Amino acid sequence: MAATELDQIVNLCKRRGFVYPSAEIYGGFRSSYDYGPLGSLMLRNVREAWIRTMVQQRDDVVLIDAAILGPPQVFEASGHLANFSDPLVDCTKCKQRFREDHLIDRDVCPNCAAVGAFTEARAFNLMFKTEAGPIQGAGAEVYMRPETAQGMFVNFTNVLQTSRKKPPFGIAQVGKSFRNEITPGNFIFRTREFEQMELEFFVPPADGPKWYEYWCATRLQWYIDLGIPAEMLMLRPHDADELSHYSTGTSDVEFLYPWGWGELEGIAQRTDYDLKQHTQYSGEKLDYFDQAANERYVPFVIEPAAGVNRAMAAFLLAAYDEDVVNDEPRTVLRLHPRLAPYKVAVLPLSKKDTLTPLAKQIYAGLADRYMVEYDETQAIGRRYRRQDEIGTPLCVTVDFDSLDDNAVTIRERDTTAQVRVPIDSLESEIRARLGF
Repeated sequence: MAATELDQIVNLCKRRGFVYPSAEIYGGFRSSYDYGPLGSLMLRNVREAWIRTMVQQRDDVVLIDAAILGPPQVFEASGHLANFSDPLVDCTKCKQRFREDHLIDRDVCPNCAAVGAFTEARAFNLMFKTEAGPIQGAGAEVYMRPETAQGMFVNFTNVLQTSRKKPPFGIAQVGKSFRNEITPGNFIFRTREFEQMELEFFVPPADGPKWYEYWCATRLQWYIDLGIPAEMLMLRPHDADELSHYSTGTSDVEFLYPWGWGELEGIAQRTDYDLKQHTQYSGEKLDYFDQAANERYVPFVIEPAAGVNRAMAAFLLAAYDEDVVNDEPRTVLRLHPRLAPYKVAVLPLSKKDTLTPLAKQIYAGLADRYMVEYDETQAIGRRYRRQDEIGTPLCVTVDFDSLDDNAVTIRERDTTAQVRVPIDSLESEIRARLGF
């Protein structure tokens, strides 16, 4: 079964090198995390799985990588300077700060239980501001982007001309965003620095509702295809009072976290708001001329926006399992092979020099195609358990018989089943088992 407590994943991530508290030797930096050897690989795999589905396998989406820093004009046009804020309240008793809209009871402090001790709510802008220039206090005011979306809107004409696409088509981007959250928390679920995977899909205005329904269904299925059980996911349409200033309709793909249902990804109908805003503020037309219909229009936009870090947390929580093998308990991450940090582990049965050359040769051959771990320390049973716990789908064991029969043993993570395979056909066998 999936993890029922967040600490199960937090402890595993620290112990095995997925996620560390940032600046831990200095006492940590609240709600900031560093991704270790396994975590950085898994983050990359989540990104690549998204790009594979959203860009590589489609002929109507292109990928860009826009700047993180931007001038105030961009965020004034987008509405972030005026509207990108949360309602902040302070408890006058314990001095803690909270988002008013996240309080269960707006009269009772969840920290100290004081009644009627909150200040009046005030808007708290979530954007990080800094200066660009060599002299402190004399540089240009710039902002760190709170989302990757605006880089795709301001590059609409550039991409349209250079890619020779036409609506319906999309611009995709994966990159860092920054939000000065009032109450970050729940491990890597909500942090001030995070990574987004966003698509801006430009369509003829009349086709907006159709494409919105398409992307809602498609994005929900993506998580199911990568191993999250359907019963741990749901699609929740926003109520009218939840909608962003640019949206005529938004739905969230929600995941059943240990603390309850929470947003995993949002799919929004942004209409033509962004392109028209940037046209107004920049003076540059951001529209499309349809030669076949002899019509010029500003496309509507459907935006699926997901978090890499939040998706990684959901995949870990859903994959976590505890079972018993040979009368011994084991912890196993049943990650989809595309998400697993290592696809294969090569494990020589002994550290003796007689096995090392062959094991290293097998490792080198597989590493051309896959991320592979080589481990020759501890007893083979302990090594199997470690690979189970970090989610490695397959182990290849090189033993003394391998020197005579030119074969190795493949062990599957989920079933622990083992089969003898000739070394000559090892790569094709692994490809068949992994599916790629």
